[in-house]
Parts: sequence; structure tokens; C-alpha cells
Amino acid sequence: MLTKTDITRDSAIKRFELCFDLSWKLLKHYAAHESIICNSPRACMKAGFQFHLIDDDLGWLNMIEDRNKSVHIYDEALAEEVFQTLSNHLERFQKLISQYQKSVSEI
Repeated sequence: MLTKTDITRDSAIKRFELCFDLSWKLLKHYAAHESIICNSPRACMKAGFQFHLIDDDLGWLNMIEDRNKSVHIYDEALAEEVFQTLSNHLERFQKLISQYQKSVSEI
């Protein structure tokens, strides 16, 4: 495990932003395959919940808030706040990948 520094914290937050963006776009693609159009992260999260790709809709909605915060982090306290949530978000990303793979294998 790396020692936590400003650089490792900021790198982890940036990776979270990338994973979040890929996740909602994956949900958007999946929804389009199911003839549902969603053009925002929030709408795609709702579609993902509807298709049982995600099961923690409140957690994913909180993730949207953290993503929005992370784009404009100019404050060390806010960076620390977002960083502290990342382990919970990692679990959600992993569940999404698992559910997506399971769903695609059934097609």
C-alpha cells in the first residue's frame, strides 16, 4: 500500500472521476441496448437500478455528488472528504462490473 500523500490522494480522486465517467457511460450504452435513452449520470443510474446492474441507488446518487465536488476541488478539506469516500465507491464499481458481466453473458 502506498503512503498517503497529496499526490496519491489527488491521483486516487482523478482515477475515481475516470471510473465514474466510464461507469455512467457503460450504463448509458446498456440502457440504449434496452431501448432506453438516458443522457445524464443521474438518469443512467436510475436505468442501471431498473436493470438490476446497480443495487445501491442512494450510494450511486452520493457518488454523483462526490464526482461533482471532485471536479472543482480547490480546498484541502474537500479533497480529504472526497478521498474518504473512495473505498465505498470502489465496492460499487466492482459490483457494477460483476452485474454487467453476468448480464451480458446471459444475452
